[in-house]
Amino acid sequence: MADAEIDLLRSSLDLLILKALTWGPMHGYGISEWIESATDDLLLLEEGTLYPALHRLERRGWISAEWGVSASNRRAKFYKLTAAGRTRYRAEVTVWHRHAGAIGVALKRTSAETA
Repeated sequence: MADAEIDLLRSSLDLLILKALTWGPMHGYGISEWIESATDDLLLLEEGTLYPALHRLERRGWISAEWGVSASNRRAKFYKLTAAGRTRYRAEVTVWHRHAGAIGVALKRTSAETA
């Protein structure tokens, strides 16, 4: 996989994690379940994908984590969006929608002619 493709997938996952946390603090499994549900099970996250992303976002200061107890009475690390993460989410979602829209327009083109 090319570096540009990896960067696109990584930034998309980061954006989805930030979106999940806009609803409030969640543990890793909850974030994974939300993403899977929100994408109609098209994105199934393995631990080896999710947790490095969570740690990356935590290092960047976009999320914070603290230990707590889950609904099943188990010790779990809960992640929450920081103010910087909320700002980053708002900026990135705008850019993502603009780029996705542009790509959608290009893919609907029926000729090679330029406007």
